[in-house]
Amino acid sequence: MAKENYPKGIYARGNVLWLRYAGLDGKILFESSGSNKLKVAESLLHKRKAEIDAGKQPEIIKIKNYSFKELALEYIKWAERQRAFRQKRLVVNQLVDEFGHYPLRRFDTRMIEQYQTERLQKGNKPGTVNRHVSILKHMMTKATDWNMVEDDTLRRIRRVKLLEENNARLRYLSKEECQTLINSCDSHLKPIVIMALNTGMRKGEILSLKWDNVDMKHGFILLDITKNGERRELPINGTLRTTLEELYRGTAQRPRRLDVPFVFYDGRTGDRYFNVQRSFDSACRRAAINNFHFHDLRHTFASQLVMAGVDLTTIKELLGHKTLTMTLRYAHLAPSHKVKAVDILDNTINETSTIQKLYNLKGVTND
Repeated sequence: MAKENYPKGIYARGNVLWLRYAGLDGKILFESSGSNKLKVAESLLHKRKAEIDAGKQPEIIKIKNYSFKELALEYIKWAERQRAFRQKRLVVNQLVDEFGHYPLRRFDTRMIEQYQTERLQKGNKPGTVNRHVSILKHMMTKATDWNMVEDDTLRRIRRVKLLEENNARLRYLSKEECQTLINSCDSHLKPIVIMALNTGMRKGEILSLKWDNVDMKHGFILLDITKNGERRELPINGTLRTTLEELYRGTAQRPRRLDVPFVFYDGRTGDRYFNVQRSFDSACRRAAINNFHFHDLRHTFASQLVMAGVDLTTIKELLGHKTLTMTLRYAHLAPSHKVKAVDILDNTINETSTIQKLYNLKGVTND
């Protein structure tokens, strides 16, 4: 639309449409619509005129030209209350390295799509790129809430689609490999791996576990806050009970520190473990187990349960999946369930019912 064809009270300044209207005192007010879309500008102009007709002076919020780095500083302060804050902070810092000097108003769909392409070309997996873009989108959402950027910028960012991920990877250990891995662990890592194999807990859930959440009397671990934001109760089996009792009592080599609330911690400093990747990788090398990640211990827990005949609904509850869809990835490990289902159908349709057998014994036919 040409400049002279804009409706009265709307004009262009650069790539943004602005509003011009009279306030309650008759003075002319100028306000950015924050968008280059005529419908957005018209809607805001009608809203402002309605406020003035109702006797209310519009409150015009003037947004400074904030940079992405300024947003990142505020976002990191806010994100301290979030779960997995340390991982989120690492991603935010990487985004700052890429976009720190850019004004927030310059962000658009093409810029973020180019960022996706560059990350893929550097060898990042789609899942990793998606986590970066998801956090970037959320940062822009908060920037809009905090009046650091106009809504139009957020709309441009939200148009970016996440990449398709391949989540088909399912790596698990045999019973023999499980024992070999446990025997290959350093003393501080061994109980952590035992807990992962016997509960299916995520690494973050294990390393942040406190004794207050362990009910040895009734044999349960209570997870108050999980990845899905829900409570989860996990039974303690015999193997895990023996391990937990030893940790609770302490040993001569490593007495338990009563001033530390965490189940797993550095005995020298009293600080909880945040990462055991290096020692876990070393244990895998000693056990000659390749292409295996800590999260695969969770897959091993679920896979072994399925192969032992445990139903998928129970496994879903133990893993804390919100829907059965995630749990169904293990279904192919239970072919015996399909055989059993068909056998039940065979018995139902083809076998003579119990009552019919009784009649036959008495010489009664069902003519």
